[in-house]
Amino acid sequence: MAGREPAVLKRLLLIALAIVLFLVVSFFLARFLSVENTERDADLALIEAETRGDTSGMLDRIAGCRANAACVASVRANIANPRLRRKGAVKILQLSSSTAYALNGASGRTRLAWTVIGALPVVQCVGVRRRDNPLTGVKVTLTSLSTPIPNEGDC
Repeated sequence: MAGREPAVLKRLLLIALAIVLFLVVSFFLARFLSVENTERDADLALIEAETRGDTSGMLDRIAGCRANAACVASVRANIANPRLRRKGAVKILQLSSSTAYALNGASGRTRLAWTVIGALPVVQCVGVRRRDNPLTGVKVTLTSLSTPIPNEGDC
């Protein structure tokens, strides 16, 4: 019997190690997969500010926009566009991100199709920058928002 105790202890240690490894991998995988929701939430908040005509809200959501005259002018042009001013809940129809599932961060443009129920859809391009940090997670920063593009257009 005394010879079996080290084997049982070794087996229990291997099981504990496997459980810890599983939990660590699950934690990082969940963090990685949640980034898509983070970008979607940021895009939605930006479009909601746009439909309300909230210039300040849009400028707050686009990194560095207040300090960039061209960006401020673009935001003001979007606010002045009657096609973009809508009442009601914004619904994202399609989100195609060029930075989706980037493992070590990336910058690119997201094609965002959205509408308010009862109105025609709008397609815009959102500049996105992702920065990856294994410990603190991925940070999504919006860098620009285009004027509407054709519904079948690419960013």
